[in-house]
Amino acid sequence: MSDDFDPARVRPLFPALARRVGGHAALFLDAPGGTQAPQPVVDAVADYLAHVNANYGGVFATSRETSELVAQARAATAAFLNSPYPDGIVFGANMTTLTFAFSRALARTWRAGDEVVVTSLDHDANVASWMLAAEDRRATVRTLRCEADGALSVARLREVLSPRTRVVALTVASNAIGTIPDLAPLVRAAHDVGALVFLDAVHAAPHLPLDVLALECDALACSAYKFGGPHLGILWAQRGLLEQTAAYKVRPSPATGPGKWETGTQSFEAIAGLLAVLRYLGGLGADGGEALGRLALERAMQRIQRHELALTGRFLTGARTIPGLHVHGIADPARSAERTPTFGLTFDRITPQAACERLAARGVFAWAGNFYAIGLVEQLGLAGSGGLLRLGFAHYHDAADVDRALAELKALAG
Repeated sequence: MSDDFDPARVRPLFPALARRVGGHAALFLDAPGGTQAPQPVVDAVADYLAHVNANYGGVFATSRETSELVAQARAATAAFLNSPYPDGIVFGANMTTLTFAFSRALARTWRAGDEVVVTSLDHDANVASWMLAAEDRRATVRTLRCEADGALSVARLREVLSPRTRVVALTVASNAIGTIPDLAPLVRAAHDVGALVFLDAVHAAPHLPLDVLALECDALACSAYKFGGPHLGILWAQRGLLEQTAAYKVRPSPATGPGKWETGTQSFEAIAGLLAVLRYLGGLGADGGEALGRLALERAMQRIQRHELALTGRFLTGARTIPGLHVHGIADPARSAERTPTFGLTFDRITPQAACERLAARGVFAWAGNFYAIGLVEQLGLAGSGGLLRLGFAHYHDAADVDRALAELKALAG
């Protein structure tokens, strides 16, 4: 495969893309809320339930197979995130559940007067979890407001940091308007005062190569269903942080390793689907080699990123020609590399909810509201007017999908 990604190669693997609604071909622009799954993922989940379906830790065949499946998935996820060790990977119900559990555990060492920093750009899973943990410990919450385009300023961050800051919670990419903040100076500033950095990579994972070493974060969370897998949460953290932090757990569960954090029986069928989607993604970059290695997964995500960059530029260029349509965040096609192909939109003449309903009737699936990015929608002044219309593209979309979306938006604006 060349370095040019061709969505025509993968579209037949996604059965959902053949769906029709009222005579219209379905256009799945709901990707920021969850992407469609390729057939290998569907098959892996069904095969696990049909032929394995056991708890792990036993000596019989299906239990041993489940244990091996979890080990393989942990290793593949570590490669996906460029973690140097698989035992830094924790599986759970979803990113929100994992973040609430992790924040509560970290907060056990906080004292009254300690501080945490959240942002107005983030999904509320990376805000409320830290706010509530701080409330339990009588710690102070400080909020870093984003810029008009969604950027996060290191100068503004330094204004809310102090030697009492314990955690700085940041997003790798906005789930509402797609902005990709420049994280490197923010992470350095947080570490300069001794704070831990927790990153929400849920929205970034389908669009960007993730590298926990390059990001220099202390912990990061994402969700498999945002990049073609089943509903499954993933938490990575520095090994020492996982080992040294006391987890809320049942007494017989392991005292070390990821099992210390994986409360209750895991969704092994979802873990089977995760392994399958990572194998699928790695296959886009393997070029005949090992699909589950770091090189293949990183190359695949780089190819996806370049393909989606072209979709982003095409959409932003077309959106400029539609009167009464407003793109929030980064709207300049020349800055397409600073954002994902997720667009938060408003119209002069129609509400986001009404736009969603009209699009749905024509087979275009989109979302309206705040998408749990309540701080951002409030900062934009849109909380009382229905929030945003959100359209999002994924790697299985092509130029024709962008053009159809633009045509539908033009009809709505008119």
